[in-house]
Amino acid sequence: MSQPFQHTIESRPDFAWLTVQIPAGRTLKVEAAAMAAMDTNLRMKTQLRGGFSRLLTGESIFLNEFTAEGGAGELCIAPGPPGDLEYHRLEDSVVFLSNSAFLAADPAITLETKWQGFIKGFFSGANLFLIRASGTGDLWFNTFGALVPIDVDGEYIVDTGHIVGFTAGLDYEVKSVGGYKSLFFSGEGLVCRFSGRGRVWVQTRRLQAFASWVFPFRPQKNKN
Repeated sequence: MSQPFQHTIESRPDFAWLTVQIPAGRTLKVEAAAMAAMDTNLRMKTQLRGGFSRLLTGESIFLNEFTAEGGAGELCIAPGPPGDLEYHRLEDSVVFLSNSAFLAADPAITLETKWQGFIKGFFSGANLFLIRASGTGDLWFNTFGALVPIDVDGEYIVDTGHIVGFTAGLDYEVKSVGGYKSLFFSGEGLVCRFSGRGRVWVQTRRLQAFASWVFPFRPQKNKN
């Protein structure tokens, strides 16, 4: 069984920074472009991950593997979005992440892309794919904004843009809050109605809402 990595998370929840101690001979899988600093005895190898399905999501299709050679090494990891990050230990279990939430994992964790289907994904305007993380080992994922864990026992509703991830004990259905008029004019997006028993991780900011807020302040070209 894979032993947990020693790690620290600093500067949370606004600009979280992850530092992982990698024992000699061990490897850590990290999202592409997330490495911020590292010891000189760490060796990096780039792997293709997710293939064409990852390409469709607009996310990186590459994954970097960092291996400690000739002794232990320290790796510092900085997520792309401003916000928090979370550590979760999988014990022969499954967690589903939004397609931009994955940050790092033990190589013992299997990462797969899960097609949500046209009803759950494409038609809803939500992400087309989820990342399915399974097995036993360490998993880290990042958020846009701070992170709020919510334990669900029954049913619970979360805006699709606020979902970071959820455990496999939950089923979900994507739907609008109200009718079509509410969908297009209320300012609210689509939601996931979760059912079952498990945990949902929710981020306190939604990227689409932030982009709409910033849009009026964008630089304007002078037509004269």
